[in-house]
Amino acid sequence: MRRLFDAARSHPSAVLLFGQLLAILAYPFFDDSAPGRALLSAVGTGLVAVALWAVRRSPALTWMALLLGGPAMVFSLLEAFLPDTSWVTLTSALLHAPFYFYISYGMIRYLFHDDKVTRDELYATGAAFTVVAWGFAYVFAAVQVIWPGSFVAYDGDGARSWFELLFLSFTTLTSVGLSDVIPVLPHARAFVMVEQVAGVFYVALVIARLVGLTNARTARRS
Repeated sequence: MRRLFDAARSHPSAVLLFGQLLAILAYPFFDDSAPGRALLSAVGTGLVAVALWAVRRSPALTWMALLLGGPAMVFSLLEAFLPDTSWVTLTSALLHAPFYFYISYGMIRYLFHDDKVTRDELYATGAAFTVVAWGFAYVFAAVQVIWPGSFVAYDGDGARSWFELLFLSFTTLTSVGLSDVIPVLPHARAFVMVEQVAGVFYVALVIARLVGLTNARTARRS
């Protein structure tokens, strides 16, 4: 148990990455239960907050994360028990989206803070990607409340579930185009296009980082 705790403390980005992937796999089993949704939301927000604290111990980052993450966790619980209350859903989305984007900013800073690539930084590369996908899913949730009917699916109109919006976010960010959820109103399409640019830019950023490190290592050896 001690060894597992030490490994988690040494690789917080791995905890974040695998925790979010497990949350995705668990979500279909808990979606029909209000306590289950509350548990998933609280655990997911807690995982991200702990990972950011462990990765970037800067006081400014920590306090900003707490300022955004604390209220977000509260509204995660409210949303789990009041899923059809529009103002709760909107407030939760408006708190979660900047929280996740700020965490992705902190993780990218962590990736670029030196000229070495550690094992945890490799995990952080994947974790930052999933965090961005989570952030855009909450953006879509807010868009859906502000502009009803923004997204449609094969089973007709109506508000899409958060898990459907997360699926749309992942397929958009990875540019695979597999989602059966489609943005149909102009504002929804605008935010989807922004996420498409973010996905391409992130991949280019990571590749540029790895190429730059490889060239620097080669130059030092020569």
